[in-house]
Amino acid sequence: MKKRTQLLREKDKNFLWHPFTQMKEWQDSQPLVIESGKGAVLRDTEGREYVDGVGSLWCNVHGHRRDEIDRAIRRQLGKVAHTTLLGAANIPSTLLAEKLASLAPGNLTRVFYSDSGSTAVEIALKIAYQYWQQKGRPRKKRFVALENAYHGDTLGAVSVGGIDLFHKIYHPLLFKCFRAPSPSCYRCSLGKTRKTCNLDCAEELGIVLSEHAEEIAAVIVEPLVQGAAGILTAAPQYLRRVRQLCTQHDILLIADEVAAGIGRSGRLFACEHERVVPDLLCIGKGLSGGYLPLAATLATNNIFRAFLGEHTEYKTFFHGHTFTGNPLACAAALACLDIFEKEETLRNLTPKIKHIAFRLQRMRKLPHVGDVRQCGMIAGIELVKNKRTKEPFPSEDKIGVKVTQGAREEGVLLRPLGDVIVICPPLSITIDQIDQIVDAIEKHILAVLQQ
Repeated sequence: MKKRTQLLREKDKNFLWHPFTQMKEWQDSQPLVIESGKGAVLRDTEGREYVDGVGSLWCNVHGHRRDEIDRAIRRQLGKVAHTTLLGAANIPSTLLAEKLASLAPGNLTRVFYSDSGSTAVEIALKIAYQYWQQKGRPRKKRFVALENAYHGDTLGAVSVGGIDLFHKIYHPLLFKCFRAPSPSCYRCSLGKTRKTCNLDCAEELGIVLSEHAEEIAAVIVEPLVQGAAGILTAAPQYLRRVRQLCTQHDILLIADEVAAGIGRSGRLFACEHERVVPDLLCIGKGLSGGYLPLAATLATNNIFRAFLGEHTEYKTFFHGHTFTGNPLACAAALACLDIFEKEETLRNLTPKIKHIAFRLQRMRKLPHVGDVRQCGMIAGIELVKNKRTKEPFPSEDKIGVKVTQGAREEGVLLRPLGDVIVICPPLSITIDQIDQIVDAIEKHILAVLQQ
């Protein structure tokens, strides 16, 4: 067994280039090699088991090897694996579009498929731009994005991103957009606290919209939580205020729910918490249950109608991917959504969300825990050098990495965002498994920071 594992590690190091990974460090490591999984548990090639504390990068919903999703994929595989949506339809993509339209808030009834969150965002940006061109308002071609935003890694998505660590090197390749303050309260860029703030960050956005309304095509936000920035949770009613401001200034609202959508927030769509209907909504990650690459951009009928016209008018949305509406992925997504209904997944999340909050509350008292943030089944524990001043640890200390590596010894698989320890497990996780995750994190925060 160990010989096989070592051989796989050598092949990995010789041929693979891992995402968001410094490969020089990787060459010196002994990477975990995952072989199988069941439910919320993964198993490596040595037979060791780990609770999947990050849902295989926030995408696994109902657990690994879920029978209903496995069967749905096999049934579709017995018919056809892929057919193009250019000039033809297929059954799973049609039925899934109908299902999404029936579940999405408001009149988001048109579904454009893609294969990742980044591409879903690219599509939303291009639709918003082209919409205004075809509505006879050609000056409306710019976008507003938030500080600390992350919307994916394709160039359009990076242009509206706001994390310099990821994006700074690509600045010469990007289009410019307007910026508004992040709605995160722990490190408020406006110097406010919850007690002294009256949604000032939203009002700063309002000033930008008021001054540049004739230039702005859309505002793009991550509803409720900025995920890759470190699980930065927005102040209550911020999203609702953004919707009001966009409506007031005749600007489209793009909601990027790639991370927070499909149940992660405790609702199927995060926008539902504040009864907001965006003009364009991006979903991905959990859409297929975490099985296959699938994303979608949902648009209102109002936007869709702007793309209707005669052939010679060229109002067509000239965008597509080879695997747009892939039948296997859409079959998996239909099975995933069926499980939500059959098992009342969202209702059954309530005690799990409360238990995570209860367990994390105690962690707030630890000397180096600066902040604990939670949005439904997503949580972040920010570790700081000085709790009073919020001074971070030097990046070279790699505190977050050390804590998650320690948690692995307890059978918990995690990946930090800098020194923010992220919890984002499958929604099917049990209370006992939640306790295992939190116990491991707490144990190794103490172990690492009391050295």
